Amino acid sequence: MDNFKDKTVVITGGATGIGFGLAKRFGSEGAKIVIGEPRQNRLDEAVEALQALGIDAAAMVMDVTDEASVTAFADFAEATYGSTDVLINNAGIPSNRTPIVDVPMADVRKLFDVNFFGVWHGAAIFGKRMIERGSPAAIYNLASENAFFNAVQNSASYIASKHAVRGLTEAMRDEFPDFVQIGMIIPGFVASEMTKGSEQFAMDADTFADKVVEQIRAGEFYVVTHSYNMVRIKPIHDKIEDAYARNAPRYEGDEEYDVPTLIAKIRNRRDGA
Repeated sequence: MDNFKDKTVVITGGATGIGFGLAKRFGSEGAKIVIGEPRQNRLDEAVEALQALGIDAAAMVMDVTDEASVTAFADFAEATYGSTDVLINNAGIPSNRTPIVDVPMADVRKLFDVNFFGVWHGAAIFGKRMIERGSPAAIYNLASENAFFNAVQNSASYIASKHAVRGLTEAMRDEFPDFVQIGMIIPGFVASEMTKGSEQFAMDADTFADKVVEQIRAGEFYVVTHSYNMVRIKPIHDKIEDAYARNAPRYEGDEEYDVPTLIAKIRNRRDGA
């Protein structure tokens, strides 16, 4: 999707931080913006700021953890501007930095409700409509550098939720038709409400949004911004490769236990091929 003019771009959690930065960036290219989150006052402030920039924008109070609310949000976007062309599943919350053995399970479930199931709701509800419509569209899910490595100690619930978003997005890439562009945005340290008090050390949200939108335009699956992440990621891949090389080395015919290969064989046998 290389042209966003007159496209409807829907952003969950779009009133502040990364979401608001993306709203401004898409809007600067003539996109119609729909943002949603639970706080009416932040939505009002964001829409006023977007409209002051000449951006056509609307907002709705909604809760990504509630399927009915996400469905109503999709209805609102359609009623306001027509079918959604781009969905950014951006809404997320941080975790309290607490060791696994001490964190209350209620806190873990609350975080997963927003960071993972909120993404699932958006992907499923908006995605179904995109598939039924049959025209080019895009869904991008907000993961994190924490989907690849542990950037923050004592944040297991947050890290696990972002690994789950990564798994969901990888599955979506296989399941969705080609006309629905799927991707995963992988922020590092970006200025937002989640990084309040440390903004001077974080990438500016507008700078981040510029990098993200250009990669979405190019059709990238992995949307990346923080180059030092590879210093953390590569050793993990190296350790995985080393473990296989030492303990499960390749051999001729080793596809005998490969699940995708076996599924293909079973399907071919069933179909009489």
